[in-house]
Amino acid sequence: MFALTAVALLVVMAFALLRAFLGPTLYDRILAVNNFGTKTVLLLAIIDFLPGRPDFLDIAITYALINFISIIGVLRFFEYAGRKPAEKEG
Repeated sequence: MFALTAVALLVVMAFALLRAFLGPTLYDRILAVNNFGTKTVLLLAIIDFLPGRPDFLDIAITYALINFISIIGVLRFFEYAGRKPAEKEG
């Protein structure tokens, strides 16, 4: 059952990568990359439970935190990228 779930996650990850490459807008691509990161965390958790040893769970949690922080950083970058710097008065 876990192997079938892992295969299904790999298929969904392939669709997310396809959306990331073909997305019509920037935000579609960012959402697809975030989806891919989330599915990667789930895949690591499934791989963790296949042999019955919780070795990859710490890696999955760390990857989830890195994924969250990087997506927030990318969104902040593109939020402020279009703005002009404030002119100094004087």
